Amino acid sequence: MDGSRNLTSNSLGLCLLPSELIQEILLRLVLPEIIRLRTVCKTLTSVISAEDFRREYNSRSSSDSWLFVYKKRSPRNSLLHGFTDRSDRWFKLQVAEFLFPAVPPGEDLYFLTASGNFFLFASNNRREVIAVNLKSNTVKRIPPSPLGPRGTSSWRRSGLKLIAGPPGSDRFQFLFADLYENRPTLFVYGSETDTWRSMEAIERETNQPGVTEKGTVFLSVVHRRTESVVIALGPEREKPMVLRPRFDGGGVEERLAVGFGTADASDQLHVYGDGDMVIIRSELVHGRTRKMRMFTCIELWRLSVDGRVWELVSKVPSGLVNRIKKAYGVMTGCLEERDGIIRVVLVSNCEGLWDLIWLTYDLRMGNWALVPLPEFRMEGLNMAGIALSSGLSLF
Repeated sequence: MDGSRNLTSNSLGLCLLPSELIQEILLRLVLPEIIRLRTVCKTLTSVISAEDFRREYNSRSSSDSWLFVYKKRSPRNSLLHGFTDRSDRWFKLQVAEFLFPAVPPGEDLYFLTASGNFFLFASNNRREVIAVNLKSNTVKRIPPSPLGPRGTSSWRRSGLKLIAGPPGSDRFQFLFADLYENRPTLFVYGSETDTWRSMEAIERETNQPGVTEKGTVFLSVVHRRTESVVIALGPEREKPMVLRPRFDGGGVEERLAVGFGTADASDQLHVYGDGDMVIIRSELVHGRTRKMRMFTCIELWRLSVDGRVWELVSKVPSGLVNRIKKAYGVMTGCLEERDGIIRVVLVSNCEGLWDLIWLTYDLRMGNWALVPLPEFRMEGLNMAGIALSSGLSLF
C-alpha cells in the first residue's frame, strides 16, 4: 500500500508524545497510513502491534466505506486505487506482487468486487476467479462454479456478493445468482471448505410476511421489461427465495435494463445493488465530435417490504444534480446499502476523460449528500472494475 503524503518527518515527533495520545491519533488514521507508520520506529510498531489497539482499530474501521478502482494493466503492474470517505486522498494498493506469480503473462483481468481484506478478480483467458487476501498477502484460485468456467463478461455486478468473515478472519463467502435450467438458483462458495454448493430458490408464498429484514442479501437474476427476478437470502431462512417485483416506471414508459449506458442507448440507466435501484434519466446533447448524454434526474427505488414491487423512495435534489451533472458518452455504476446508508458511485467517460461521482442517501434522515473525491488522473484510463466495500482491518 502506498500514499502520496510523506509521513516520516511528522511520525518521529509523534513518537515523543504520551502513549495514550499516540494511540488516539493512530486510531483516526486509515489503514494504508497505519501500515506506513508501522515501519518508522519501534515505538509506533509496538503500539500498532498491541492486541488491544488492533481490536479497537478494527472495531472503528469496520464502519468505513471504501471505493476501489482497478487500472487495467499487465498482472506484473496491477494496481488498485482506493479512497475512503474518512480520508482526503487516493491510496495505491499494490496487488501486483500477489497476482503476478498466480497469473500468466498476457492474462486479461477484471476486478469483480471486494469485502474487508478480500478482493476478487476474474480472468478472461483462463476463465477463473482469483481471490487476493491482503491480510495474509496470498492469492487463491477459486474452483470453477457448478456452471463451469466463466469469462469476465459472464459476471454481473448486481448478481454477485462477496462477504468477508469477522475482522481478522481468513474466511469469506462468494455468492452469485443465475438461471440454471431456467430456474433462479443461488451458488455459494465457502473459502473454509473450498467448495461450491447450489440452491434452487423457492417461490415466495402468497401470505408470506415481509422479506426485507435486516441482514437479507439480494441478488438480481434477470430484469425484464416491467419485472425483475431477484433472489433473497435471509439470515433466518435455510433456502433462498424468489422475488418478482413489478416496476411501473413512475408513469414513464421504459424497460428495466442492465447497469451500463451509452449515448446511443435509451435515456435511462439502471444501477442495482442490495435490493435498491438507482435510475439515472438523461437527455441527448451534442459533443465536439459525437452525440453525448447529460443526466437530468437521479431517482432511488427500493423493494417494497413484501418484495412485490419497486417503490420510489427519493430523487436527488435538482440543485445537487446541477452541481454534478456532466455530459458523457458511456456511464456505469455500483451501489451498496449498509447500516441505513445507500452509497452510489457513477463512472462516466466523456471523449476519453473519465469522471467519478459518489452520492449517499441516509434512509433514516432522508438526506442526499455528495462525497467529495480528490483529483484522480483518469484521462486515458483503461478501467477494469470498480467496487464499494466495507472497511479494511488491521492484520
